Amino acid sequence: MRRSTAAWRDCRYEPATGADGYEHDANAARRAQVLWALQYDRRAGDLPLLRWLAGQEAECRGQAPFQGLTEETELAGFLLAEHRQADDVWLHWAIKTANFDTWCGYDVEHLFAAGVQPSVAAVRDSDDPERDAVMERLLDTGGEPCVSDEDVAGWFAHLRSRFPADPADEDPITWVERAKLVGDPVLARHWLDRWAAGRERDPHTLGQLRHQLADLGAFAEAAAAQRESLTFAADASAWRTLAGLERRAGHHDAAWAALRECRRALDDVAGWRTVGLGRMYVEELFLLAGVSAGALAGAAFAEADRVAGQVPGLALVVLRAAVEAADNVGEEDRARHYRYLRDIEQQRIDTELRELRS
Repeated sequence: MRRSTAAWRDCRYEPATGADGYEHDANAARRAQVLWALQYDRRAGDLPLLRWLAGQEAECRGQAPFQGLTEETELAGFLLAEHRQADDVWLHWAIKTANFDTWCGYDVEHLFAAGVQPSVAAVRDSDDPERDAVMERLLDTGGEPCVSDEDVAGWFAHLRSRFPADPADEDPITWVERAKLVGDPVLARHWLDRWAAGRERDPHTLGQLRHQLADLGAFAEAAAAQRESLTFAADASAWRTLAGLERRAGHHDAAWAALRECRRALDDVAGWRTVGLGRMYVEELFLLAGVSAGALAGAAFAEADRVAGQVPGLALVVLRAAVEAADNVGEEDRARHYRYLRDIEQQRIDTELRELRS
């Protein structure tokens, strides 16, 4: 990347569709690797490259179907901010306004990286079309900058700790996430085991293990971590999570047992049929009925079908699971019923999307 700007195009935002049918950025991992390299080898001459990478992150966050705010976007913004150039306020603004998550999560201090007064002056003296919008964000209701130079200094110190210059100072979980991003599950598992070794088996450790192990496809181990965490919290949500992990591990009897415990725990939740937890319980029942066999599949479907009639506002994903479950257990009448509800919900969503786009 330093030798030739022609190589930069290999890191541009490029929409692509994966084998799973989901859209993604084909160059996300490569762009991330360049940003990691820049994190650990910082040079003044890299400013043009950083500006280009930050621009690609802004475009990706604005255009990608699953936009959000990623570590790579924040890293690009921090590395760019370290150069403290007032002109870069517009790039930071492009990232901040890319989507709802960036607006909420991309720190306003990025806009003040060159210093509070120089940043405000640069925007005030600009003829950029976004000038007024940026000024409104920079100043409080009294017309004063919304942060101080001390605030910005503290923010820089925090981000230097979060994005250290020495790779040896990184949290092992950072390497887990980065290994997953570049598609190396073996390396990710190595760093996860290193992180977990000798740690207290508290709710934080067990929750992180459950999440990471499930992400790596180790569902039986994730279920074991979740079962261990029941010592700290054995509410309906915890049991439902365990049921899903056991199902994905192929342990259908264990999943059914967890769902029965979930149902008992729901008795302690007032109005559970009208909240998200109730809908998730029904969904997990349908999912289990859709992948299991024999008497277990029939029992799971019967319970799901019974409770589904009491739970309003079932989401499209739940109705799809209901159709698959009904087909799996040979309930043709119920399959037609849920197929009808599924199609109605799909039509409703399609209509809303058309109206939003028009």
